[in-house]
Amino acid sequence: MRWFIKRAISAFLTVYVAVTITFFVVRSMPGNPIQALAMALVQQLYMPYDTALRIAEAATPFVPKGPIWEQYFRYMYNFFRGNLGYSISYSTGVPVTQLLASAIPWTVLVVATSLVISFGLGILIGMLMAYRHGSKFDSTLAVIFSIIRSIPAYVIALIFLIIFAFQLNLFPTGGAYSVQPSFSLQFIADVLWHAALPIITWVFINFGGWALSMRGSTISVLGEDYIAYAQARGLPSRRIVVTYVGKNAILPIFTQFMLSLGFMFGGSIFIEYIFGYPGVGYMLYQAITKRDWFLMLGAFDVIVIAVAVGTFLADMLYGFLDPRVRRGGEVGR
Repeated sequence: MRWFIKRAISAFLTVYVAVTITFFVVRSMPGNPIQALAMALVQQLYMPYDTALRIAEAATPFVPKGPIWEQYFRYMYNFFRGNLGYSISYSTGVPVTQLLASAIPWTVLVVATSLVISFGLGILIGMLMAYRHGSKFDSTLAVIFSIIRSIPAYVIALIFLIIFAFQLNLFPTGGAYSVQPSFSLQFIADVLWHAALPIITWVFINFGGWALSMRGSTISVLGEDYIAYAQARGLPSRRIVVTYVGKNAILPIFTQFMLSLGFMFGGSIFIEYIFGYPGVGYMLYQAITKRDWFLMLGAFDVIVIAVAVGTFLADMLYGFLDPRVRRGGEVGR
């Protein structure tokens, strides 16, 4: 129980410190949300800047005022009450929690699905590469995966968008759905059709990295004495691969898997923007371009909480898989 409480306190402190740093970083960014809204009115309605500025100030009474430290304590007080403020420019006057609640499910759909697929595919290919270590199959895939990992994600996303959406017309060019929302198979199929290309892109970008990590971990496990002992005992090959090799090889990269769930929330900004997918990343991009302070902070808070929760769950599950972690290394004393 003490181990659980320590991890929970650590996760809470991580969120608190990260949210604090994020607040001051966002507030120190150049630009002003009222000025950004005024410029948008000038560009859209062709009105004088002074008039647009007065309208923007009148339309955004919730823009924080006063000393920065006072704004900070007010924001943290509201943060722990679940109040993240109101959008200033992206959707003026709408609560940030409402905007994020509409965006998070789309990001979770793409991120969770692609992470599970890429991780599972990478684990299987990585183990196969390890068992054929030194062969042409192993060396060729290692080179290919290394090249893919070196290409920026947005470049791959643009290539896939041009080929599969614009040239071949196999997938839509943007949006999350194109039919009337309802609890029907038609709507579910339409949602999956719109999410397919972002998911394929994420899987293509990430599965090679998982394969290389699993390959290295499996090779190190295959060299352990207990594997040779298990083989000498005449244990079935399937049991050795699953119980001895697979379980021990996957442990070192398990924490990385849980952390990836949180980091992919942040990394989704380019993918979602390129595909016009209305998730947290797309909303964060819009908030940054429009200097929407509260929406920026809310999106960053989601990423911070996702990483903290992922780390916490990794600790819990890692402790379940390896009791030595849960007991603080006291096994065998």
